[in-house]
Amino acid sequence: MREHPIMKALRGERTEVTPVWIMRQAGRYSKKYMAIREKVGSFMELCKNPQLSAQVTLIPIEEIGVDAAILFSDILVPVEKMGINVEFAQGKGPVLGPEVKSVADVQRLRVPEPEDELDYVLETIAIVKQRLKDKPLIGFSGAPFTLASYILEGGSSKNYTKVKVKMWQDEPLWSALMDRLTETVTKYLSAQIKAGVDLVQMFDSWAGVLSVEDYRKYALPYAEKVVNNLKELHPETPIIYFGVGTSHLLDLIAGLNVDAVGIDWRTEIATAVGKLKGKAVQGNLDPVALLADEKTIHRKVERILRDGLKAKGHIFNLGHGILPSTKPESARYLVNLVHRLSRELREQL
Repeated sequence: MREHPIMKALRGERTEVTPVWIMRQAGRYSKKYMAIREKVGSFMELCKNPQLSAQVTLIPIEEIGVDAAILFSDILVPVEKMGINVEFAQGKGPVLGPEVKSVADVQRLRVPEPEDELDYVLETIAIVKQRLKDKPLIGFSGAPFTLASYILEGGSSKNYTKVKVKMWQDEPLWSALMDRLTETVTKYLSAQIKAGVDLVQMFDSWAGVLSVEDYRKYALPYAEKVVNNLKELHPETPIIYFGVGTSHLLDLIAGLNVDAVGIDWRTEIATAVGKLKGKAVQGNLDPVALLADEKTIHRKVERILRDGLKAKGHIFNLGHGILPSTKPESARYLVNLVHRLSRELREQL
């Protein structure tokens, strides 16, 4: 995989085209995915079925022609094995329990051994790698702060009141929880790499809700520890770090020993390039753009590609996950457009 455009972009080497994959590319916008989803009782059951998860992982390769597959799973899969119940309620998203209120509650949480307790994830990787011959497979995990947010809030949140109050007022609980999550994430991603993924992405999806001061103190040190641990264990495996609404944090994120930083649509590529010197950039089309006409998509994609040429390396992606209302043909149009336009722009240089 070393010469694949995504791997070359992550090293800052010239590519003939800008590579592209899409966050949540194996998901509800696809009728093929929905047909497989109906075969199981719950979302978590699907995540625990290696044969079906492998099928879902490969759908976007066949259906829209993306340049990489990303493992079909969920960032809360390892959290469940820590001893927290995770359910996906209709129209509510994930619901977690019991509530973590004290250091004693944290001490009851386990650090799962992936080879024993998350073996179905590793089996999915093995199946996909057998079938995916010429494109990389991306593994992933939530970052410690984002996982802590789900645990303390008991699910998704608008204002993150519980996590912020605990973070500010109960340092023993916060430190204990983040230490446990840091070890969990490190072990989980390391196991994925050993199982065969070619690169990994760490989703710090909710880091953008923090101020610069709070991110520096309460989130960054733990993300940094995961990254440094992985670089020591697997120095050849590229790491991408992604967060939503993190433009104000880019100066700090630039210090992480990652190969690329994913940005959402609110951050200009040029701004990211200026702050993330020495790192590749991933992103950043607004997911809503895929609901617009082809003329609109073309205009927005061309601007992103032009700005991306100024980066050390550029991987095209959406600024967040693809929306369920997206038509697969719009996603395929996007992928083909990125390939064609990026080739044309390079020829003009």
